[in-house]
Amino acid sequence: MPQTTGQTQPPSSAARQAAPAAPRPPAPTVPPEFDALPIWKMDPPKLVAMVKDPSSTVFQKAIACKKLAFVGGKDAIPPMAALLDHPQLSCYARFGMEPNPDPSVDDAFRAALPKLNGRLKIGVINSIGVRKDAKALDALTKLIDDGDPEIACAAAASVGMIGGMQAARVLESALGRTKPPVFPVAARACLLCAENLMPVNRARSLQLYHLLSGENMPKPVRLAALRVLNAAGPAPVTGKKWPPPTGEAAERDTSGFLGRRNR
Repeated sequence: MPQTTGQTQPPSSAARQAAPAAPRPPAPTVPPEFDALPIWKMDPPKLVAMVKDPSSTVFQKAIACKKLAFVGGKDAIPPMAALLDHPQLSCYARFGMEPNPDPSVDDAFRAALPKLNGRLKIGVINSIGVRKDAKALDALTKLIDDGDPEIACAAAASVGMIGGMQAARVLESALGRTKPPVFPVAARACLLCAENLMPVNRARSLQLYHLLSGENMPKPVRLAALRVLNAAGPAPVTGKKWPPPTGEAAERDTSGFLGRRNR
């Protein structure tokens, strides 16, 4: 009689093959009120009607706004703009409006800006930056000094996304008066603005990079500015001396990328 060790032996391969497979549980059924597919298949007029309909659920309007981001026309903008103050649907409305090429989207965002507060206002500020609406720069400039630091930070970031000469002046001014947490956001926004200005106004762009290379700037911003200045060649002759990069990274650098030392 074979000896037993008291341990359960694993089943043989033949036994495993003979064992019937466990039945797969049935796929869950999507409740009709949360089935997005029928909404996704609707044509634009029906989607717009669903957004307008007061009896439509939050879920239905949310999916309709998402689809209108791809197929919506000018007629889809007013009903979505009416949702910008909705605590649950505002983000879906912005999602549906941002890709729409019609300029009335920008008008709607600017009109909603003074009517909103908190997170809803921040969301619209972000959308304005995504749209690069230069007409909103005056309003955003005032919001950089808003008492709510989150709104002020969003406004500074949005100005940087919009870019251009006016945005550069706004951010340069903001760097002279703002404090954390707004100051580092304004610095990063100014860095983005300088980058976008380089192809069209190199001289102005380099001025911003020189400003951003100062010792008072956040370290990542300062290093990024110094890298650009290094790649741009010798600093132009100005009354302010350009500070060379310092620190361990600069000392170890042999490529000249982090800092070109005078020889």
